[in-house]
Amino acid sequence: MLTRRTFTRAAGALAFLGAPAIRAQGDRILLGQSAPFTGPAAQLGIQFRLGAKLYFDQVNAQGGIHKRPVELVHLDDGYEPDRCAENTRKLLADDPVSLFGYIGTPTSVAALPLATSAKAPFFAPFTGAMALRQPFNRYAFHLRASYNDETGVIVRQLTGLGLKKIAVFHQNDAYGKAGLDGVELALGAQNMKPVAKATVERNSVDVAAAVKTLVAAGPDAIVQIGAYKACAAFIRAAKAAGYGGTFYNVSFVGTQALADELGKDGAGIVVSQVMPSPYNAARPIAREFVDAVKKVGGEHTANFSSMEGYLAAKVITDALRRGPAKVTREGLITALESTGSQSLGGFTVSFSPTDHVASSFVELSMLTGDGRVRT
Repeated sequence: MLTRRTFTRAAGALAFLGAPAIRAQGDRILLGQSAPFTGPAAQLGIQFRLGAKLYFDQVNAQGGIHKRPVELVHLDDGYEPDRCAENTRKLLADDPVSLFGYIGTPTSVAALPLATSAKAPFFAPFTGAMALRQPFNRYAFHLRASYNDETGVIVRQLTGLGLKKIAVFHQNDAYGKAGLDGVELALGAQNMKPVAKATVERNSVDVAAAVKTLVAAGPDAIVQIGAYKACAAFIRAAKAAGYGGTFYNVSFVGTQALADELGKDGAGIVVSQVMPSPYNAARPIAREFVDAVKKVGGEHTANFSSMEGYLAAKVITDALRRGPAKVTREGLITALESTGSQSLGGFTVSFSPTDHVASSFVELSMLTGDGRVRT
């Protein structure tokens, strides 16, 4: 049974005044990130980066790694693949030890070949797409579970409740296709198919056609594979059109951003999660993270997206510390592959030379009508 937990509301968007200066490796350990910091998916990049920065700031305050500070350089791609590819070329030209925390499937699909060509680690992308995991890529390291893992849990939950008419609303790109594939795979295992499918364009909230198609099919539940702006627009429009079924989302939607968008209309919306809940104090990592957020305050808030950034920073920091004092890309890869299985305050991660997917953890959460999250 889902239980209510305390929640810290997300702050407003940060102001990013132009691109930061990029400094090459030297007296610092340079990581490069391309992510959306403006546009309809901005909160995903903003919150992930804030969580990572929170941890790296702690590391730097204690002397850094091998007496060198960590610097996370970030460039805005607006969740557009072409801009992400351009950013990635700029970042790689300054010789970062790793690319870090890219946000989204279409952008990561554009960036990973560039990282691979440069023999640069591509660490903790905020995506669960199988296309980035199979075939195995020596330079790609995934912290989170896959969309197949998430949609598998969602479909089993729905069918276990006797809800068999399942429709899919998905983004019309590599991300949406990855989520749709996961739903169809899970349904196929039970000799079922979606009763209807409809799409929305990336960075768009034009959902009228999708609402018309899916509401007409009369599904028991609609699984959404999109970002928070489009998913919120769809939920509101579908309810206005008389739809009374349930909505399920995968983690990429941005849980707190979705709750903020929907307000009271968010009551009962389910979101699968691939990170430990920052609202459940049972895990030591949740207590550590929330305490760190409270200590610095300001723009930092505790939510699933910032928790993922914090954990990504924690894992790569551990590997850098275990690696040689002369930090190199190859040394980081070797250190990551020697991680083995370890618990980060109740959240288990595991890397090896043949397995670069750290976790398959998935659990479900539910939004309330007052902007909070039950886990």
